[in-house]
Amino acid sequence: MDMDAIGAVLLAILGGAIRVGTPFLFVSLGECLTEKSGRINLGLEGVLVFSAMSAFGVAYWSGSAWLGVLAGSASGALLALLHGLACSMKRVNDIAMGIGVMMLGIGLAFYLGKPLIQPQAPTLGSLPLGNWSDSPQVRAALDINALFPIGVLLALLMAWAFANTRWGMLVRMVGDSSDAARALGTSVTWVRTLATTVGGAIAGLGGASLSLYYPGSWNEGLSSGQGLIAVALVIFARWRPMACLWAALLFGGAGALGPALQSVGVTGYYYLFNAVPYVMTLVILVVTCAPQRVLRGAPSELGVQR
Repeated sequence: MDMDAIGAVLLAILGGAIRVGTPFLFVSLGECLTEKSGRINLGLEGVLVFSAMSAFGVAYWSGSAWLGVLAGSASGALLALLHGLACSMKRVNDIAMGIGVMMLGIGLAFYLGKPLIQPQAPTLGSLPLGNWSDSPQVRAALDINALFPIGVLLALLMAWAFANTRWGMLVRMVGDSSDAARALGTSVTWVRTLATTVGGAIAGLGGASLSLYYPGSWNEGLSSGQGLIAVALVIFARWRPMACLWAALLFGGAGALGPALQSVGVTGYYYLFNAVPYVMTLVILVVTCAPQRVLRGAPSELGVQR
């Protein structure tokens, strides 16, 4: 492979990292907020699929992609609210309830989304940040999903809020010690339910990105497990919003590796390269979740470092 081909592959991976990583970014930020409050939401796969269907349906019927984005966020918030309220009840396990919400979201999306498989809805625009270059590869790589800058701003805002605001302090306190939070008069149930709901709304933006930008259509295999991968991604990022951004780009770049190599004629082992994000997820879980390891930054109420 010559230098021009290597450069083309690197540019394709860069562009793919942003395209493929945008849903990862929103879902991981949503899960980061939820887990910071001491709750796990394994239902994010259902949230992602249901919000993708809702966003596509509303965009198709209204003719506005941005109304679809709002619908996707609202749908994610509703499913997450259900999870938050149910987990606030006695003897309800976060993990079991999350699996139930995942199945509910996927089932509703598949049932309600049947009429949406063939139609084409309006798609989100892109930001042509590479127009300064004469190279088609550079322009293609820097043709940015319009939702991606919103995700970057959300990561910055969350990082700042956790460190500098009363709300961020309450979320971290509830996640680290619910007894201490109750002693100070804080409603643990209210904080966790609100954090879970807002986290679902953020994750819903990832679903909207899937159906309205990349790949820009609705079908039943749209997510490919990205909601579940995001849980591992949050662990990898050590529950830090800005680290979630870089981790999402890393996973996005891994997902874009196969198509990038195919674009320069490397067609062998295509499906093996497509499996890289899933292999990375397994490696992260094995390495970081070993019993003898202490996870820095993990909210104590999650029980992952007890």
